[in-house]
Amino acid sequence: MHDVSDEDLRLVEALLLASPEPVTPAQVQRALGDELGLLVDVPAVIAAMAARYRGRGIEVAAAGGGWRLRTAPDLAQRLAGLLGRERPLPRAALEVLAAIALHQPVTRAEVVELRQAAVAQATFDLLVDLGLIAPAGQADSPGRPQLWRTTTVFLEHFGLRSLADLPRADHLAAFARAQGRGGEAGEPSAG
Repeated sequence: MHDVSDEDLRLVEALLLASPEPVTPAQVQRALGDELGLLVDVPAVIAAMAARYRGRGIEVAAAGGGWRLRTAPDLAQRLAGLLGRERPLPRAALEVLAAIALHQPVTRAEVVELRQAAVAQATFDLLVDLGLIAPAGQADSPGRPQLWRTTTVFLEHFGLRSLADLPRADHLAAFARAQGRGGEAGEPSAG
């Protein structure tokens, strides 16, 4: 193991800033250790980076199996007003996205069944165009319908490290019952 130097942190900082995707542990290892054949304590490097940004306008955030730099959450709302926030996803698109995320890989017909409502092709097109969902092969059933899954863009957008960070369907159903809404996960709420 080698100690984390200021130069190491500068390199990782530049890597996080320049990468369009979350930076993986393997990328950090390659950036800092491969040239010299050193074993790098990647969690220690990331912890040092996080400490460097603590209390600042940006932070190191876990996303999609790696890390990225993002706006500090307490400033995100203020910046959204200044920069012209993107339009939020329509409710139908959020419901479709939730069904896919919680039950993936899933067919369109299964999404319709989970939502108990029709799904417009435009909704799927929007989610694909935004990079939030992608094809995941075909189901082994008559007609071989397309399967859908979420993407790393989905993880990044919602600040998730992995799909394991999603709430389980049974927890959502219990929450819905406690709120006096539908009884099954995936059922649309009454209000």
